[in-house]
Amino acid sequence: MFKWYGIFGMLIILFSEVNFYFKIEPFASWYFPIIWFGYIFVVDAIVYKLKGNSLIMSRREQFLKALLLSALIWWLFELINLRTINWHYLSTPTGYAEPAWIRFFIFRTIAFSTVLPAIIETFELTRTFKLFNKIKLMKHHKTTHKFLRNMVLAGLIMLILTAISPKHFYPFIWIAFYFILDPINYLHKQPSIIGYWKNGKIKPPLMLFVAGTLCGLLWEFWNYYAVTKWFYEIPFVGFFKIFEMPILGYLGYGPFAWELFAMYYFARSLHIGKTKHSFLELNKI
Repeated sequence: MFKWYGIFGMLIILFSEVNFYFKIEPFASWYFPIIWFGYIFVVDAIVYKLKGNSLIMSRREQFLKALLLSALIWWLFELINLRTINWHYLSTPTGYAEPAWIRFFIFRTIAFSTVLPAIIETFELTRTFKLFNKIKLMKHHKTTHKFLRNMVLAGLIMLILTAISPKHFYPFIWIAFYFILDPINYLHKQPSIIGYWKNGKIKPPLMLFVAGTLCGLLWEFWNYYAVTKWFYEIPFVGFFKIFEMPILGYLGYGPFAWELFAMYYFARSLHIGKTKHSFLELNKI
């Protein structure tokens, strides 16, 4: 049975698209977060229909926590953007909250809360297609403490270089936290990309990469038509845009999904120690 909220999500997406022409407020200004919640509801309902379990239906507490963590994570990137200045926003959403900056803060926080759940849901959907089932690493790989320390050091250096010269090193922000946190997760026996590579399991990292790229395409597509939207100012490679994003920028969405994965499990380890893998059910992959 297809869950009711999936049908509701379809109606949300349909209304949002039709409202391009009618510009009914406040829905037109709030188009971006509205359509993303519609997407999350639809994909979750599809996943539940195909698998019999899903993030919203089976792990609702994790879904709510993912919304909160997602907003916090993206506000961190907004702070970093004060230095890199790679994107800026156009227009302020309509509403009753005053002054305008309060309205904009509420809008951004709600929009930011959809990032992590969207990656999770897209990952779960791609998983039902059984992608990469036949791809396996031929051997397991050794992981030394020196290698892990060097990864953390490399991530810290990336952040420092970005702070010193954001014009040249801004791409590092989309991978630096992965380098810092994934080794820490591995050492604390949390799910980690390193752990899967070590055990010869390439499927989870590849599926996360695909999920990040698919979400990236949708982020840019829906942002392009939004009233309240962002634009990019990217040094050196700001050419050949697909929607607002230069084509080379799409290369960052896959690593960004790994970064979110590492940040999520690091946050969970601080909260409850060892997890039950309820986020992506990686023990079943």
